[in-house]
Amino acid sequence: MTLTQRILTIAVIVLGTMLTRFLPFLLFPAGKPTPKAVHYLGSVLPGAVFGLLVVYCLKNVSLFTGSHGLPELISIALVVLLHLWKRQMLLSIAGGTACYMLLVQFVF
Repeated sequence: MTLTQRILTIAVIVLGTMLTRFLPFLLFPAGKPTPKAVHYLGSVLPGAVFGLLVVYCLKNVSLFTGSHGLPELISIALVVLLHLWKRQMLLSIAGGTACYMLLVQFVF
């Protein structure tokens, strides 16, 4: 890349970052109530993202070959237990990921 291309690339990245940071404050100022659609999306999107993550992680699991999906099943059970116990999505995801990696590396 030439120096001009680098400067333009950095400028576009800065503009995109600033736009995504400041746009919500411009669209939803402090004095106005937040639209119901935004409240709805805020309540359903975290669960939808979690569900999408589960589907993505299990898309290539074969129950008939290899470890028969046991590391995945054990890790999912741990994620569910952690989430029911602490109700913290990040802890649940990190715990399940660590459990899966340990099982795949050392057990299966």
